[in-house]
Amino acid sequence: MNAQQATGPLSVIRGDVEEFLFEEAALLDAWRLDDWLGLFIEGAEYYVPPAGSDEDVDPDTTLFYVADDYFRLTERVKRLKKKTAHVEFPKSRCRHIVSNVRLLGGSDDQFDATSNFVTFRSKGGRTETYLGHHLYRLCLVGRDIRISRKVSFLDTETINDQGKVSIII
Repeated sequence: MNAQQATGPLSVIRGDVEEFLFEEAALLDAWRLDDWLGLFIEGAEYYVPPAGSDEDVDPDTTLFYVADDYFRLTERVKRLKKKTAHVEFPKSRCRHIVSNVRLLGGSDDQFDATSNFVTFRSKGGRTETYLGHHLYRLCLVGRDIRISRKVSFLDTETINDQGKVSIII
């Protein structure tokens, strides 16, 4: 995501993006996965590269924990809501903390933002912590901010303590 590709003035400000990302976190915490999916535009992508990856990691040459196009993302949401998704039935209790939101530039058609995160997942008497940063490619659809690409980088060396990424970070 190259913020240097600005093609015009940006009408949103950091506070707009911050509020949008806080709403995204709240939807995930409330397990409102359909509403969360509604934040993405058709054709969007969602990635979670291996823990400790650099930002230039490529899903074409590296095995990602999650590498979803819009169709796979839609199927992930459907699957997580089913009783047959054993790892998330009953669902985990999660809390997504978002901070250090920065608007990196662009235009209303396409702009980049980043934020830091800590996500807590509690299930089966155990609480796991995921920490890292998100890189977003966002756009305006009418007056609404929408996600066209989200990459969630885990800023740990491994996920040995967590064992898996079964929730949406």
